Amino acid sequence: MAKDITYEEIVRSIKNKHYAPVYFLMGDEDYYIDQITDLIMRTVLTDVEKEFNQTVIYGSDTDIASVINMAKRYPMMAEHQVIVVKEAQNLKNIDQLGFYLQKPLLSTILVFCYKHGVVDRRKKIAAEIDKLGVLFESKKLRDTQLPGFIVSYLKAKQVDIEPKASEIMAEFVGTDLSRMVGELDKLILTLPEGKRRITPEQIERNIGISKDYNNFELRTALVEKNIDKANRIVKYMEDNPKNNPLPLTLSVIFNFFSNLMLAYYAPDKSEQGIAKHLGLRSQWQAHDYLSAMRNFKATKVMQIISAIRECDAKSKGIGNTSVSDGELIRELVFFILH
Repeated sequence: MAKDITYEEIVRSIKNKHYAPVYFLMGDEDYYIDQITDLIMRTVLTDVEKEFNQTVIYGSDTDIASVINMAKRYPMMAEHQVIVVKEAQNLKNIDQLGFYLQKPLLSTILVFCYKHGVVDRRKKIAAEIDKLGVLFESKKLRDTQLPGFIVSYLKAKQVDIEPKASEIMAEFVGTDLSRMVGELDKLILTLPEGKRRITPEQIERNIGISKDYNNFELRTALVEKNIDKANRIVKYMEDNPKNNPLPLTLSVIFNFFSNLMLAYYAPDKSEQGIAKHLGLRSQWQAHDYLSAMRNFKATKVMQIISAIRECDAKSKGIGNTSVSDGELIRELVFFILH
């Protein structure tokens, strides 16, 4: 199968009962690995068949020879047997899997969950897996991809979300997709009867993120150079530090201005061109970058990026022994706006 096979393609094949003899699921994003594994374990076998034909083992408790011996067994009173190797990154001599792949048992579905790392695609074992099975790398999403993930996940649940609400969720939860899905599922459960659209107000009521005083609104205030609004938000954050940790705020601001620096080099500076250049999911996400390009010169943006780095270092105690997080963010916001 193709090296660039997508999560959606894998899920579609499994649901259509087109199984591969081996699934090698690797990478830094646990969510997609877990979802594919759970789908296989949930749907390939019936509950009765699972008793004799579904096995879960852990890489730290076994070896590749034992895995191969299990894979060579025939299923009992079922078309398939499913073997899931969790924590496969702890398996030693995994290259020896190549001997089994020369003639795999097609009634066996062998799943490797190789988290927080990847097998070198230049190795022979990677080519062998890719030739007859599924070699999938689960990559961490970029911050700019999070709103798109939120929209897609909710769409599959037949739920809509306002653009501002998706931005708030993306910036509050971050790139931990398992946590993000958990928070979105909570929001779905709290939807009033007959309502299928998530709003910033609902997020404020049920998750505790203020719709007016959050990192998304602070970023907007900075882009618009709205000094009064920015200062009100900073004051709120200073008074509610547990709900507004400085590292998260700095991450949001840093990511925006880093992308803004890239936006200056976009060959097409329309909304569509900026969105394409930055890899944004939709054109409306490029609106803030166009506004910021009108309000900030590139030289100032470079200085802002340096100031954010300095603020981050001070928040960790480097060159700072007494300034609070609240004072640090106030100083940073003042520098950005003046």
